[in-house]
Amino acid sequence: MRRKRTSVRGPHRDRWLVSYADFITLLFAFFVVMYSAAQLDKRRAGQLATAIQTAFLQRGSLPPNPEDVGGTRDHASNTVSDEDQSALKTRIEHALAGEIANGNVAVRKSAEGLVISLREVGFFDTGSDKIKASSVPAFAQLAEVLRQDGSFIRIEGHTDDVPIHNSRFSSNWDLSTARATATIRLLILYGLKPESMAASGYAEYHPIANNQTSEGRALNRRVDVVIPRKQTQA
Repeated sequence: MRRKRTSVRGPHRDRWLVSYADFITLLFAFFVVMYSAAQLDKRRAGQLATAIQTAFLQRGSLPPNPEDVGGTRDHASNTVSDEDQSALKTRIEHALAGEIANGNVAVRKSAEGLVISLREVGFFDTGSDKIKASSVPAFAQLAEVLRQDGSFIRIEGHTDDVPIHNSRFSSNWDLSTARATATIRLLILYGLKPESMAASGYAEYHPIANNQTSEGRALNRRVDVVIPRKQTQA
């Protein structure tokens, strides 16, 4: 009687296709994720470009978009002429005469416009964005003048060059921006329109005095209320 041959099967030669298919699937998923991230970055880039353009427009560094002319947020129409700024400067100096006399406030005209400097010593505790209770009457008087004037204003926070790192702020950028924002919140409480203001922080990079002395550093620690001058049309 003839015996049946028993055949022994070797490894399947096509098993590599399973690993290859898994690899292709993972590679496809990877490119889908990368494509989605790229689309998100494009949206963020577009938002960033819009924000930068808006900031430059507010500072008068870029001409307005022709499509925006006649819009409801035309800040240029809310700026004031040199003559009006001189009159406004006089009213502010009268309203804040006491604070100017004791060195807590300085009012000056610059190339950009009228600048009211609120110095840290009179308005904020060192390293804090909390407004001193003793300075609230001065804020109320300033807000009254600005509300009657109706001009667009920019609030700028500034510090000296001494690094800060406490439980609330990790840099002078954080502190200067927080002080500008705190000032805007208070001015809104006193009746100024939110759409007529902008806040920015400059840390130690726009000094008005020498940081090598304690007096100079004290002058640099300030919040500036800037009222842009009207640009002369060419």
